[in-house]
Amino acid sequence: MALYESGEMYLETILVLYKKGAERVRAIDIVKEMNFSKPSVSIALSNLKKEGYVTVDANGTVELTDSGSKIAKKIYERHIILSSLLTDLGVSPKVASEDACRIEHVISDETFRVIKRHYKNKPNK
Repeated sequence: MALYESGEMYLETILVLYKKGAERVRAIDIVKEMNFSKPSVSIALSNLKKEGYVTVDANGTVELTDSGSKIAKKIYERHIILSSLLTDLGVSPKVASEDACRIEHVISDETFRVIKRHYKNKPNK
C-alpha cells in the first residue's frame, strides 16, 4: 500500500525522536514534536499499525517495523541532504528545513539520487 506524505512525516518523526535519544517513543511524544492533536496522532498511529509500519506495545511504546524504518530513513536522508544543499545555496537554515520537509515527500527517487550524487561529490562534503 502506498504511504501518503502525512504517514511519511509520522514515521520520520518517530525516527527523529529516537535519534534525539529517546529511550521510548509514545503517542504523546509525537503530539509534542509535531504539534498535532492527540486524536490526530492516535488515528495516524492506528492506520500505520494496520498497514504494518509501526507496532505499539501494551505500555504505549511506538516502534518502527522494518518497512516503517526503511521509509523513515529514506525520508530522513532526503531531509538532511536537501536541507544542507539549500543552506549551502544561501537559504536560511529555518527556511531550508521547511522547504526540504515539503520537497522530500514529492521528489522522485531518480531526481533525489542525482542530487545526492552531485551533492556528495562536491568538495568539502
